[in-house]
Amino acid sequence: MSRENVNVVLVHGAWADGSSWSKIIQPLAAEGLTVVAAPLPLTSFSDDVAALDRALERLTGPVVLVGHAYAGAVIAATGEEKVKGLVYIAALAPDEGETVADIFYRGTPHPQAPKLSPDNHGLIYLPEEAFASAFAQNATDEEQAVLAAVQRPISPACITVPVSRPLWKDRSAWFPGRRTGPDDRCRQPALHGRADAGASALSRRRPHADRYGACRRARHRQGGGRHSSGGLNSAVKTWDEEELRCTDRR
Repeated sequence: MSRENVNVVLVHGAWADGSSWSKIIQPLAAEGLTVVAAPLPLTSFSDDVAALDRALERLTGPVVLVGHAYAGAVIAATGEEKVKGLVYIAALAPDEGETVADIFYRGTPHPQAPKLSPDNHGLIYLPEEAFASAFAQNATDEEQAVLAAVQRPISPACITVPVSRPLWKDRSAWFPGRRTGPDDRCRQPALHGRADAGASALSRRRPHADRYGACRRARHRQGGGRHSSGGLNSAVKTWDEEELRCTDRR
């Protein structure tokens, strides 16, 4: 199976949209992969899964789903057979019967974690100052300003629904930095439910929106070989043909 036949679908989390993957798309496409950033409405969990399924319907060939933060739950809820692997980038992975909120609010929050509550329309926005202090503190001032300007609020209906059997139990899954570290200020450590039991991954210090730091590291390292970039790039580049052929563990 050549890389030209593989689709990588990037799925954003709360307070973001598909543009948050902008610096990741081109390096992956340069590797011969078909890359799509799936937009989520963030209006309810079922709406988000349906939106992902619509994006998957447009693709032919095997798919590797990449989820960030809240999207970790969404990518594990699709029933598309073409999905052959899951990659979790600082993402939540609730187990069957758990909600995203169960995982998100487990334990003591980081001291700089923003205080969140729905507005008069029942939507949760991230405070603008939180993009610099907690969400993407390693991004530039300009990047933080754009993130705050384009943020997409999330509905509590996205995070209060118990999930069914997650797909990471039946497909190969990668959890680079599977336990959130001290640089992730939006969540406390070890928020992946039971998904990380048995997962092979390297834990690193990472902020919540590590896609920006990963891109910056990638630009400095790309001369050192195709597996030299950090973050999402290294996670996606590690799967090989045999893993894509033998992913269904049921």
